Amino acid sequence: MDQIEKNILKEIAGLHEIPAGAYNIRSNGKMAGRHTTANIDIVTKEDRQGIEIHIKPGTKRESVHIPVILSESGHQEMVYNDFYIGEDCDVTIIAGCGIHNCGADTSRHDGVHTFYVGRNARVRYVEKHYGEGDGNGENVMNPTTVAYCEENARLEMETTQIKGIDSTSRVTKGALKAGAALEVRENIMTHGKQYARTEFEVDLNGENCSANVISRSVARDASRQEFFSKINGNAACAGHSECDAIIMDASIVTASPQLTANHVDAALIHEAAIGKIAGEQLIKLMTLGLTEAEAEAQIIGGFLK
Repeated sequence: MDQIEKNILKEIAGLHEIPAGAYNIRSNGKMAGRHTTANIDIVTKEDRQGIEIHIKPGTKRESVHIPVILSESGHQEMVYNDFYIGEDCDVTIIAGCGIHNCGADTSRHDGVHTFYVGRNARVRYVEKHYGEGDGNGENVMNPTTVAYCEENARLEMETTQIKGIDSTSRVTKGALKAGAALEVRENIMTHGKQYARTEFEVDLNGENCSANVISRSVARDASRQEFFSKINGNAACAGHSECDAIIMDASIVTASPQLTANHVDAALIHEAAIGKIAGEQLIKLMTLGLTEAEAEAQIIGGFLK
């Protein structure tokens, strides 16, 4: 990899060197590196672009890195990645996509990640999206995540998009069996004329399963954001979704929650708040010596943590 690709890898996966454990690095539509372990196998799909990750039952304290890099302007791809996590696992999966586009063409990465999480398994999934370039060509990402959680499985998702993506449609779907839990935390910031759409849909099918979906976003300049969430309580379950957004300048933010209780013991809650930065917050920080721009940056940084 050249220096540009190494810098992108650092931004999306925090990697300064080849990671320990299992990994698969994809660069401009080709495999740039792969390593498997005794417990984690990675194989190339034969019918379409993408990979399969197979994690043996009982695997503990291991990680998988699967970053994607696009550094050729105009490169567009659709990738399908499937994760098969065995029973009683406790693993971390670090994904993400970075685009470096210094041409006039649109660079685009669309991906579908499907998780099959075994009984009593715990998975932490971290995904970061990042874009850079000279501003002439657009950077587009459309990630879809689908999760099937077996009894007492737990999937924790952390997704971040705070720079350089001109257009994105982010879809997350889940189906949970008894005792399973899905935790989603999303951070998004848009600026300029960027557009970001987020769509969540979770089916709570098993007794005592739960979902907690939290989205925090900042919209600046003339950017536009849309948030849609749908939680279906089909059993005695607990579901919670929360959308908090800071709106600035001439941006537009829409939040559209939907809760459906199909069982008398389904407990479902939604919270939504959209507003500007409070003036007293700015004043307080400015009295400590910060400029208005520095105070805004401090507030936004804390909000998106």
